[in-house]
Amino acid sequence: MPELASGPEINTYYDKVMQHKFLPSGRVSYHPMSNYLGEGRIVSLLSGNQTNVTVCKKTVDATYISPNIPATHTPSFTVADGVRVIAPNALPQLWLQRNGESVPQNFCILGAGKTAMDAVVWLLRHGATPESIQWVMPRDSWLLNRLQTQPGLEFFNNSMGGEADKLAAFAESKSIEEVFLKLEVLGQVLRIDPAQNPTMFHYATISTGEVELLRTIKQVIRKGRVLSIGHNAMVMAQGEMTMDPGTLYVDCTASALTTSRTGGPVFQEDRILIQLLRAPLVALSAALTAYVEVHGGDEAHKNKLCTPVPFPENLAGYARATHASMMNQYHWSQDKALRQWIRNSRLDGFGKMIADLDKADAEKVAVMARLRTNAMAAIANMPKLMV
Repeated sequence: MPELASGPEINTYYDKVMQHKFLPSGRVSYHPMSNYLGEGRIVSLLSGNQTNVTVCKKTVDATYISPNIPATHTPSFTVADGVRVIAPNALPQLWLQRNGESVPQNFCILGAGKTAMDAVVWLLRHGATPESIQWVMPRDSWLLNRLQTQPGLEFFNNSMGGEADKLAAFAESKSIEEVFLKLEVLGQVLRIDPAQNPTMFHYATISTGEVELLRTIKQVIRKGRVLSIGHNAMVMAQGEMTMDPGTLYVDCTASALTTSRTGGPVFQEDRILIQLLRAPLVALSAALTAYVEVHGGDEAHKNKLCTPVPFPENLAGYARATHASMMNQYHWSQDKALRQWIRNSRLDGFGKMIADLDKADAEKVAVMARLRTNAMAAIANMPKLMV
């Protein structure tokens, strides 16, 4: 599969864009290490100085889908003095022994989301043994198989064929639980423990090799959320758990997105509120919002093209998000210029692949025909699955 960019590569990319394109243009002012307080007020975290910005046209508000950062969020549980709790990004610094702290021999991962999975995989790949790791998992999650999300014609049967299979599952199932079970048989989704029935789906995407690594962790603690951590035990929503006094706790409980807020429409007179337009593609959604702002006509039409997609809070949320994404896709397909823009955008991994499809390839053409047929049946059945 195509290589994934590392954190430093992503930071370098954005630094180059800022330093070599935006700032030299003279059209951008940049305020790093600052907080935006609203109403045009920007405060430096280093000096405390405030900058007031006069908005001439519109404010583009990207705070609605801002993530909670593990390194800066406040845990919801209490921690006794002397107990070591770190954010996952501090793991690579463990070799720096501070204040006489010894290198930990036991680890406890707090949280069941993708950050927790990444932390476990990192520990295992860097020498920790499965026996040294405990994992607090308040609930299990269905996971997307990374193989089904790859761009490029060499992955056509996995991506577009998989999409056709997914829509067939939505069309034929009597419940959302049945949808996921069908998708699991097809290799579309994965779960870490086949004996558990997941109740969470947040589009976490993972490879089968990573799942195999995660399954080596046998000390999985399913007693609900952590309420407090003491020197010898954790108090949890469903009981206590005795712990080794030297355990290092890795806090992965920060939520990637705050999903319960109501944001309203994307276009709000002098404000543009960035939201998901095709789940879970945040970057494509933001770029498409910018295109529609320039080319979309009046506000009512722009909001019709950019109906927010609700992020799933439970399994039924997957049906709601898929239905909303498909309806947006339909409206986009009716706009020739917008359809062409999406096809040429590198943020959409599948538009160009479909455009480059050899019409003489009967097998791939048949997959696309099956996808279109299944899409109509899936949309008709989805209201039943959203309950």
